[in-house]
Amino acid sequence: MPIAIFAGEASGDILGASLIRALRRRVPEAGFFGIAGPLMQQEGCRTLYPMERLSVMGLFESFGRYPELIPLRRKLLRTLRRERPRVLIGIDAPDFNLSLERGVRRAGVPTVHYVSPSVWAWRRYRMSKIRHSVDLMLTVFPFEAGFFRRYGVPVSFVGHPLAVEIPLEAKAEDARECLGLAGGMGLVAMLPGSRASEVAFLARPMIETARWLVERRPGLQFVVPLVNEAVRARFLEAHRECPGAPAMHLVDGRSRDCMQSADVVLVASGTACLEAMLLKKPMVITFRATALTYWIMRHWIGSNIRFAGLANLLADRLVVAELMQRHATSEWLGPAVLRLLDSGRDFQSTREEYVRLHRVLRRGAADRAAEEIVALIEGRARVRVGSASAPTVSEHEKRA
Repeated sequence: MPIAIFAGEASGDILGASLIRALRRRVPEAGFFGIAGPLMQQEGCRTLYPMERLSVMGLFESFGRYPELIPLRRKLLRTLRRERPRVLIGIDAPDFNLSLERGVRRAGVPTVHYVSPSVWAWRRYRMSKIRHSVDLMLTVFPFEAGFFRRYGVPVSFVGHPLAVEIPLEAKAEDARECLGLAGGMGLVAMLPGSRASEVAFLARPMIETARWLVERRPGLQFVVPLVNEAVRARFLEAHRECPGAPAMHLVDGRSRDCMQSADVVLVASGTACLEAMLLKKPMVITFRATALTYWIMRHWIGSNIRFAGLANLLADRLVVAELMQRHATSEWLGPAVLRLLDSGRDFQSTREEYVRLHRVLRRGAADRAAEEIVALIEGRARVRVGSASAPTVSEHEKRA
């Protein structure tokens, strides 16, 4: 049984590998091909194109890649129509995968999109394209499922893989020992982002916040995970340019260990906020961009959503402080972090909300996704062997 899976970046490769394992447990005869990273290839997925070539960041970079990506998509469509997989699964990478899914669906191949594009936040005009491209949307957050149902898209909330991967209880002492950090002293993890452009805006405010905190709390430790050499160089440059900046423990990668080890996390808005919540850490979320970018986000994106942090979006209320743009300064960030360092039992109610949200997301994402995909395949198979007048509806759509 050929199954096509297309992942566009490292996070999709992780999801794809676990999904392949879950599908193979249910369909041992399945064979997998598509665009795969190293983890998916280790699970036996034949790759048609280097995955890293699809990992495009930024608007103008995407434009520059169109001459390569458009012919590639056409070539892949021809391959898919020739090989006729039982299902096509696009993992994230919506700008590339949705067009591919639409073309394959027109040829009669059922399509699944795993990890919803953030149309609930912005670019809602894409909903028409999604409706015509996707037989089944698999979401990792519950509020996304409700959104897609309102637009008539067959959908299932399967949970978030990180909620299974991260235990309900994680000990800070274990992470500190692994990182070689001193115990018994206050520790703040600072995560300025995974892209050099993010770090360019947030490194200086975070370093100045560290200086502000040390002036009031001598002996406080700081740990900063940095994803690559470009990000490390940008952060070190900002550190050199900040007079009186305290010593900071810089770590290559290992952001989860850094957050787990900390008493408080100061984090750029993004997926790291979700990890900090699952680790049950007090945190402050921050963001800074150019004035034009922030204006566009406030008036184009912000009109659709109330919060920037995933913990707040999931709770549908403000449980974590969000200090954005002009408030992303040491005068605002420092006091917010210090309050959390001193909060003690005051954090307990927030922690209870974190635990509740963790349980909501902990649904066994790969297994649930595999069950929904198999139901879609089997539903289509029953329709094909039925009468000519049989309605073309999947088992999933009947349940929805």
